[in-house]
Amino acid sequence: MREEGIWSEVAAFLRYQLFEVGETTVTPSKILIFLGIVAIAYLFSAIVQRGLMGALHKRRPESAARISGLVRLLHYFLVMIGFAIGLQSIGVDLSILFAAGAVFAVGVGFAVQNVAQNFVSGLLLLVERAIKPGDILEVEDRMVKVQQVGIRATIARTRDDEDVIIPNSVLVQSTVTNYTLRDSMFRVRADVGVAYESDLETVKKALQEAAEETSQVSESPRSRILLRGYGDSTVNYELSIWIDDPWKSQVVESDLLEAIWRAFKRHEVVIAFPQIDIHLDAPVERAFSTLPKLIKAG
Repeated sequence: MREEGIWSEVAAFLRYQLFEVGETTVTPSKILIFLGIVAIAYLFSAIVQRGLMGALHKRRPESAARISGLVRLLHYFLVMIGFAIGLQSIGVDLSILFAAGAVFAVGVGFAVQNVAQNFVSGLLLLVERAIKPGDILEVEDRMVKVQQVGIRATIARTRDDEDVIIPNSVLVQSTVTNYTLRDSMFRVRADVGVAYESDLETVKKALQEAAEETSQVSESPRSRILLRGYGDSTVNYELSIWIDDPWKSQVVESDLLEAIWRAFKRHEVVIAFPQIDIHLDAPVERAFSTLPKLIKAG
């Protein structure tokens, strides 16, 4: 009899009316059902995520990082479906909930405008996949490598080994250069000025040798030598090479400049520096010529 009394008390508690949502009475039993459905949806989503990522790592490891954002978006979608099913199962009219949520969203929207903006931007990044983990970007005049694309912000790493958190709205609303969007080819330039007495063919030969001596240079496209113009004291050249890893551009540029220095030394090409020729009128020149005699006489 005592056990029957306990069970009857538990049943009465589960049927106890807590509050009402529209025409639906919310009881502890309905809350437990709702939480159970949401938990099942979350576990199901976790299993789906693990299965998809595991299959991708086995079959196409190079695509796992690119599709991780879509897998995370699928997780949010499945949890939201579970949330909606849970509400329907306990008799809550979703149309009433959406109407109340719309009124609430208007008030809260002004307070969390930036957060909502970054959230929507994060969804766009996950759907479009224009930016994904591993991409090398130029954001606000700084080169970074994307580590993780989140819903609110993207985590990236600089070439100084610093982690930066970039709001997703910055990536969506501003101009961002993605050096690895279609391929990873990157152009490295070196500008150098030679003396006007230099032989054109010798300079081009030296620059070509420098390009061939530089490590990590891609064979296609081929290096390019351009005469950029005539300066006050120099003939200006530009040597361009291509590499397949933008992240190493600084190191390759340093190697290229050293190779140019060595090649010019071998071919005796003079790297010009600014020079100024001063021409004096005859009276001024005579005055300067007599200046030493005046100093001695004094």
